[in-house]
Amino acid sequence: MKIPARLQPLVSDGVIDEVLYPLMSGKEAAVFVVRCGDDVRCAKVYKDAQQRSFKKAVTYREGRKDRSSRRARAMEKGSKFGRQQQEASWQNAEVDALYKLAAAGVRVPEPYGCVDGVLLMELVTDDEGNVAPRLGEVILTPEQALEDHALMMHYVMRMLCAGLVHGDLSEFNVLLDAYGPVIIDLPQAVDAAANNHAESMLQRDINNMTAYYGQFAPELLDTRYAQEMWSLYEAGELHPDYALTGEHPDDEHETDVDGVLSEIKAILAEEQERRERLKEAESDED
Repeated sequence: MKIPARLQPLVSDGVIDEVLYPLMSGKEAAVFVVRCGDDVRCAKVYKDAQQRSFKKAVTYREGRKDRSSRRARAMEKGSKFGRQQQEASWQNAEVDALYKLAAAGVRVPEPYGCVDGVLLMELVTDDEGNVAPRLGEVILTPEQALEDHALMMHYVMRMLCAGLVHGDLSEFNVLLDAYGPVIIDLPQAVDAAANNHAESMLQRDINNMTAYYGQFAPELLDTRYAQEMWSLYEAGELHPDYALTGEHPDDEHETDVDGVLSEIKAILAEEQERRERLKEAESDED
């Protein structure tokens, strides 16, 4: 096939020996299957910010720190140099997350480095050597769904223990090989301690996973892993080998919706009475 322009420098430098075929094109990158020596890997080519359709990128970057004060100031000002550094930061975030999560015992593709906006990493395959399917492309038995959901919750917990929340987790960015689920697509991973949206993102990630697996094992839909994990995380009690239950007591201070509505109705009724009294007073004056 014709070598994509973004991959040509890596081919010229001998980093990639051959571009075999395109694998997919998503909202923030295009992925190609490539040969590096005797190994078949994948090359993730990040799209420029103008082409990328990932929504609310600023929300995901919140809390990320840059060690260089010059780069940080440029990124804040939005200069050309700053935009370039912002792109580099977005791309390097995935590489950093892959290394961090692999060390934390989370199954992710093995990274081999990021060069000029191209991330080289392991090609995840099934037991026949074909590209592993996405989770959303497979049908599971109830037993498989329960087993894999428990494993995914364990991975999400270990991610949180490592200080990260995926932020865009769903059946479309989980691959399934012979050993179970593999989490992919991590450029938007957020710092759990520094990002104000981390809790809601964790809730959404877990809800997405539970809704998918719940199609095959409906009993999962009643679990409360997000609430359990976050409360333990905030209390400093979460650790990588914690035995999750999927249960969490209702918040004793949970808002009494019926009571609030009753109060609102009472206030509205009082306001209506006040207006009627004012009208009556005005009529008497006339």
